Amino acid sequence: MARGRFITFEGGEGTGKSTQVGLLATALRDAGIDVLETREPGGAQGAEEIRRLLVEGDVGRWEAMSEALLHYAARREHMAKTVLPALDAGRWVLCDRFADSTTAYQGFGHGLDRAALDQLHRLVVGEFVPDLTLILDLPVELGLERATARPGSETRYERMDVDFHRRLRDGFLDIAGREPGRCAVIDASGTVDAVHASVRALVGERLGVPLG
Repeated sequence: MARGRFITFEGGEGTGKSTQVGLLATALRDAGIDVLETREPGGAQGAEEIRRLLVEGDVGRWEAMSEALLHYAARREHMAKTVLPALDAGRWVLCDRFADSTTAYQGFGHGLDRAALDQLHRLVVGEFVPDLTLILDLPVELGLERATARPGSETRYERMDVDFHRRLRDGFLDIAGREPGRCAVIDASGTVDAVHASVRALVGERLGVPLG
């Protein structure tokens, strides 16, 4: 059985990642592909418990390295119990955030040393990389406006200052520039349908899947 494909969606707050994951999953299923939708932090029982520690509560509740360690603890659980078994079973896995978010949020956003993050990444993730990473890009103010309109308690990162979010955006664009073979930047300022059309086109082009 052929191994499945791993597609990650990245970007700042309010860029519409979750919506686009769901739309792409539907399109792939319509094309006869078995798809698993998941997210980070989360995607496995232990990882979901860690998620609550990261996305709820006071903005300053964690020191930057502590925050990164929590993200990678959740990622290890997610990979071991959800992502890798699904890929080995031939399923395509669509993930709302993965390791690039840690680089952007804890590295660029919080200023954590990049070399230290790279060491942590190698220890937990090794050489495993997504087949395709779609980075949804928005002006910071528009993204925060969209994000703050959403209901729910998972607002810890949204409540960080605007300069933090500007560093995040710069971080994601830097990642895309460094790895153009894996990453593609998508303008997320248009309608949901327009963004979805761009996603479908890129998946078709990069992974050879005809999605109409």
